[in-house]
Amino acid sequence: MRITTPSLGLCLAAALLLSGGTVVPAHAQSRNDQASAREEMRAGRTLSIREIERRIMPRMQGNEYLGFEYDGAASAYRLKFIRDGQVIWVDVDARTASILRVSR
Repeated sequence: MRITTPSLGLCLAAALLLSGGTVVPAHAQSRNDQASAREEMRAGRTLSIREIERRIMPRMQGNEYLGFEYDGAASAYRLKFIRDGQVIWVDVDARTASILRVSR
């Protein structure tokens, strides 16, 4: 299940504008990221999100899983969890399923 947050897209767009970056509409960025994830997986360069979830979910017991994003440039998945009202982001290497960073 994938849950998207429109306000997150707006925050990212604002951050890109402030940093001088180019803003891609959220729906286009989402489609591009999905296509990139599929292409990388089919080519055998990354693991599927189902495999990533299978490996990471047991390590996040007690947290409610909300969904994920894929960053093709970093070849990483960002899994979103919540516990006691606090959002937890888990960045995972798409090639190895290694946790790169946990941020709250």
